[in-house]
Amino acid sequence: MMAGLAFLAMTALSAALLAGFFGALHPAFDSFSHFRIHFSVLMALLALPLLASSYRLQAAAALVFAVACLATTANALPRLWPEPAVARPADQAVYSLLQMNLRFNNPTPKKVLSLIGRTNPDVITLDEVSAMWATELEYIKGAYPYRILCDYPNGLFGVALLSRRPFAAGTTPYCEPRGAMAIATVDFGGIDVDVAAIHLSWPWPKEQYWQIGELAEPLAALGQTAIMAGDCNAVPWSAAVRRVAALGGLTIMPSAGPTWIHRTLPDLLRRYAGLPIDQVFSKGGLTILSSTRLEDTGSDHLPVLVEFLLRPEADKPVDEHETATVSLPLMPRS
Repeated sequence: MMAGLAFLAMTALSAALLAGFFGALHPAFDSFSHFRIHFSVLMALLALPLLASSYRLQAAAALVFAVACLATTANALPRLWPEPAVARPADQAVYSLLQMNLRFNNPTPKKVLSLIGRTNPDVITLDEVSAMWATELEYIKGAYPYRILCDYPNGLFGVALLSRRPFAAGTTPYCEPRGAMAIATVDFGGIDVDVAAIHLSWPWPKEQYWQIGELAEPLAALGQTAIMAGDCNAVPWSAAVRRVAALGGLTIMPSAGPTWIHRTLPDLLRRYAGLPIDQVFSKGGLTILSSTRLEDTGSDHLPVLVEFLLRPEADKPVDEHETATVSLPLMPRS
């Protein structure tokens, strides 16, 4: 009886895993993809003892399928040891971006401000910027005078973009009307780069699918060189994240690893069994050198620090026959 129950559970997990590969057909299937690592590990654990039962052939097939599924998530698997240091070019400036889901009611905001002070990133993308955070961020306005805060309808889940470097002359920061995206053109030593913060809703049956459709225009309007970061509430191999990348002509950065787990669970479990849902995208003359998860700051997400460099040709205009410009209504916030 135990072997039969284990076989039924293994079969159910294999069906859930298979459904996750068809997320482009319907967002309901994509919801299964977010747990691909967890389902694969559970299925393998169920299959191992079944190798000694009458279900040995099915168990062997399930093991092969589990390994194949895990292979599709290799870039986001938890890192058991530090990655080797990347050589920094001596003749080029290295810039940094800090991505943080602050959590709207974070009980330890001073930890966040301390981390920002210690890492000193050039630009910061923030999610779940509530009224509380609008007040707390005033404390670092001297260090990050260039900023845009975008309200979410419920007042809790807004996004923000802070920069030590000036916004490019003649440009105006943009807020997506529902506060799911902020965009500003930042001057990095004479090279203009579109920097965006994004925060997607939860997957199906929540509104993530149609929300991405609403963001199609601002995503398509990102400049030829851009970097975007945020809490996508979706894993990097999901159809949702691939759709966001396609709409913006962006490349998905290899994941820094799991960044989210329910706030009642310990940080160690988050780092090795959480979901990698904080994503970074880029395009054009921007090269990402590294990404690192930082310490817990009171949110249910871990901060991600990204280092990147810009090629000098990144600021050269593109031939008008090669690209189309999309005009967006400007909705500045301060």
